[in-house]
Amino acid sequence: MSGSVVRAIRGAVTVDADNAEEVRAATTELLREVLLRNALEADDLISILFTATPDLVSEFPAVAAREIGLSHVPLMCAQEIAVEGAMVRCIRVLVHCNAPIHRAIRHVYLRGARQLRLDLPE
Repeated sequence: MSGSVVRAIRGAVTVDADNAEEVRAATTELLREVLLRNALEADDLISILFTATPDLVSEFPAVAAREIGLSHVPLMCAQEIAVEGAMVRCIRVLVHCNAPIHRAIRHVYLRGARQLRLDLPE
């Protein structure tokens, strides 16, 4: 992609319960919204790091990325550190991509995770 640089986009989403279907659905929703709001295609992606709070153990969030066709993108899942009083049932994402330097980055916080970044526009 000509005129592009490496950029990073943050995002998060919460789930109501720890079950595989809900983890995959919420992660899919989050990834699709990150791609849409930032005008990204799969070929723009460099890598994606997922974290999940310690109470989410039913599924790897990366499974959802594979299911929506991001099979060529390096993915990694990790556990979020357990901080007392932190948000529960939360999946976070850090997307590394190639994007034009002049394009504004739109971080995406959905559902209950919106509380993490009230300073950002929806």
